[in-house]
Amino acid sequence: MVDITHKISTLRVATATAIVKVSKQETIDAVVNNLVPKGNVLEMAKTAGLFAVKNTHLSIPDCHPLPIEFTSVEYNIEGLEIHIIFKVKTVYKTGVEVEAMHGASIVALTMYDMLKPIDKEIEISTIKLINKEGGKSSFKNKFPNAIRAAVFVCSDSIFAGDKEDRSGKTIVEKLDSYGVETSHYEIIPDELDIIQEKTKAFAKENQLVIFTGGTGLSPRDVTPEALEPLLESRIPGIEEAIRSYGQQRMPYAMLSRSVAGTLGKSLVLALPGSTNGVRESMDAVFPHVMHVFHILKGKNHDSL
Repeated sequence: MVDITHKISTLRVATATAIVKVSKQETIDAVVNNLVPKGNVLEMAKTAGLFAVKNTHLSIPDCHPLPIEFTSVEYNIEGLEIHIIFKVKTVYKTGVEVEAMHGASIVALTMYDMLKPIDKEIEISTIKLINKEGGKSSFKNKFPNAIRAAVFVCSDSIFAGDKEDRSGKTIVEKLDSYGVETSHYEIIPDELDIIQEKTKAFAKENQLVIFTGGTGLSPRDVTPEALEPLLESRIPGIEEAIRSYGQQRMPYAMLSRSVAGTLGKSLVLALPGSTNGVRESMDAVFPHVMHVFHILKGKNHDSL
């Protein structure tokens, strides 16, 4: 199965449809009036769909087991067609499109099985997804111009040439995958004055200023102390999201002092210095965090 351990959980919704077409009005009348010998077709089919949707992963090899937290089955009868509308919701890391289509399919097959003794020409057609919500496709941020970022690696040892930078390069790669242009990349020592100088200078020309390193607890870890006096608005939600995401994957994440806030129209982030810490921090809040740039321009949530 596809690795989804890096994804965050969001509300996922999918609606699928299927059509059962019978050959005569008498069949429709028997369904509506509950006169089918095998029982109540609409209720039995609905029950079968509810069982099926919770077990989709047992039938479709690449589907992940996931919690199904809401399911509804509705019917519309149009002439000789019974339209099935199957809706599924969950809060999870991956979508429920296949679950919704699987459920609609089983509802249709159950109807076929119950109706075949009284109608030999039943057809099942148009099993398809009609709507999906959640995941990256529902939280895309569009900007008229490319977002520009400055990336700084805070490390005495890397600045001295004793070690090779990996975390900064990971940030640059991640930003590129989100369509963000890295206009500046630099390795600097763990010096409070230098960190502040770089922040003030590059926040003027870049919407993103990201530091990696210096967020731990050693005497030379001063990135938070450098940034906090400069930030006009702290954004605790970003910091909490980073730590919560990391803590689910690494028990030491609670010791990191990540910082997030605004300086002018720029978002300033201080992320961990380890490669895994940076990667997980980026996965925790990107690309959704870029919604902040719409808010900083004065747009409200509902207008986006």
